[in-house]
Amino acid sequence: MSRTTFFEVEILDSKTKTQLCFLDKVEPHSTINDIKSLFHKSYPKWYPARQALKLDPKGKALRDDEILQDLPVGTTATMYFRDLGPQLGWTAVFLAEYIGPLLIYLLFYFRLPYIYTHKYDFTTSPYPVVSLACACHSFHYVKRLVETIFVHRFSHGTMPVRVIVRNCVYYWGFAAWLAYYINHPLYTPPSYGEKQINLALVIFVLCEAGNFSIHLCLNNLKAEGTKCRKFPHPTKNPFTWLFFFVSCPNYTYEVGAWVSFSIMTQCVPVALFTLVGFIQMTIWAKGKHKTYIREFKDYPHLRMPILPFIL
Repeated sequence: MSRTTFFEVEILDSKTKTQLCFLDKVEPHSTINDIKSLFHKSYPKWYPARQALKLDPKGKALRDDEILQDLPVGTTATMYFRDLGPQLGWTAVFLAEYIGPLLIYLLFYFRLPYIYTHKYDFTTSPYPVVSLACACHSFHYVKRLVETIFVHRFSHGTMPVRVIVRNCVYYWGFAAWLAYYINHPLYTPPSYGEKQINLALVIFVLCEAGNFSIHLCLNNLKAEGTKCRKFPHPTKNPFTWLFFFVSCPNYTYEVGAWVSFSIMTQCVPVALFTLVGFIQMTIWAKGKHKTYIREFKDYPHLRMPILPFIL
């Protein structure tokens, strides 16, 4: 009968290197999340989601599902703790980020008092494109809210509150900026009139449908309760065929939707918001693309991070 070799885990403060906790007789099959739970018993204010444990003070935080005995440590493991700060669940995060732009845009569309001059209070724009833009903008964020509640599954349970505040300032601020100009009494419609607007509307609808299809595909990729890692493949849905060429078509469609919205409104703030969003989504896509290549030896070589054959 084999004897179980227990581990000892010493947890130090990553900044001061002072010992915070010493865990004795830790099971070798314990996960990092198990260790965080044990640490939480000694320090109730630092719940597991708020903790980052590392093997090196300046190293990468260990994943919650990593097994203690699989780590490059002896039977006495030293880990370094960093406080991530107050956390909020991802569902609440996205609800906060998306409800703001939806409501803020509507405030400008209905021209509530003190936004523009008094003679335009509660008036509507004479241009149909303004109402169409409001409908498209509202649809986009309503779709995001629905996906947050019913579609998305989040690999990480929480986000630091300080990051949430930054993200809300970004989304809410841009929404107010572009809404101010699109709904302004002096706003002028696009140069090429209905042709430009209708073309943009078709692209917008297709991109929104594509984005939703990709989110459904990613949601179905990993069945609940399984730990088998897979990378996404095209399905019978034509919108998912973009997986033949890019790793993150959800970002491709997202950028396409905002490009079409820029064309529809011919508004500089929308174009700037699209550009900033494209840069950020490219960074995310490149990171995801590298992860796929690292984890899967049979990952398709033809795929690019976000733009087919280009980027």
